[in-house]
Amino acid sequence: MTKKKSSALWHPRFWPSWAIVFVLYLLSLLPMASKQRFGARLGRFLSRKLKSRARVANRNLEVCFPELDETDRKQLVEDNFVACTRGFLESTHAWWRDMSPCYGKTEVQGLENLREAQEKGKGVLLIGGHYSIFDFALPLVSCHLNNPGYVYRPNNNPVIDRMIEKGRRRHFGIRPFTKRELRPMVTFLKKGGEVWFACDQDFGNKTELYVPFFGVETGCITSPSYIAKVSGASVICVSHLRMPDGSYRVVFSPIQEGFGVDSRKDTEVWNRYIEDTIRKLPDQYLWLHKRFKSRPEGVSKVY
Repeated sequence: MTKKKSSALWHPRFWPSWAIVFVLYLLSLLPMASKQRFGARLGRFLSRKLKSRARVANRNLEVCFPELDETDRKQLVEDNFVACTRGFLESTHAWWRDMSPCYGKTEVQGLENLREAQEKGKGVLLIGGHYSIFDFALPLVSCHLNNPGYVYRPNNNPVIDRMIEKGRRRHFGIRPFTKRELRPMVTFLKKGGEVWFACDQDFGNKTELYVPFFGVETGCITSPSYIAKVSGASVICVSHLRMPDGSYRVVFSPIQEGFGVDSRKDTEVWNRYIEDTIRKLPDQYLWLHKRFKSRPEGVSKVY
């Protein structure tokens, strides 16, 4: 960051943002057990106050789990708020606190799959979804990588963006890539880098591909297929979850052979993987965002 840009961040109009950063830093100092208890209380409170987000979560669950009655769905919405609020507080831990004690305590499945992909020497593209412990999971995944990177969307507020990205990048020299930086990302992979890409995104009117997700035609991106094709990287699906007992689990799938040949088939692969993961712990997915934002022509809107 240039000196001029750094100075601009201290403009009075950003002082409220700096106050938020300071409060979040103070929250990061709480013991993890306190973060979990506070996150549970705050999550239940927010589920009642953030009504628009609660409606989005409720609608997502309604179309994905039609077998749930209204009472069970309402409880799952509250549980999801709790999981995501805890995840946000866990993110503050990852941004400022020492994460090393967490590495050995995290259960890792499929590490042999990751090692097999790394031995190929052509880079590894790790594709996953938006689960509740996203930023906290970043170092939990990166500690097993040789040359880690990740794909991100810059925050519109430059102060908040600085806080988040500085917190992420302090772990293992991890390299960031925006969605517009495909060429340097491909070069990075060709040199043996490993990039984590949460690909369950809907870009609205720009969406061209719709693939079933929980039986619903869902807008999907094709860039992971392009990246895999031109880079030659091995592709692995990854999930990261907080278990019911409060522990954490990271899972690396087997290498997805043939990934990059057919965008639709590729999307079916990761949609199915994310869906299978969600069914095990449905409260851990980010139901608060509009996963079904765009619709195929002639199909009614979800929201």
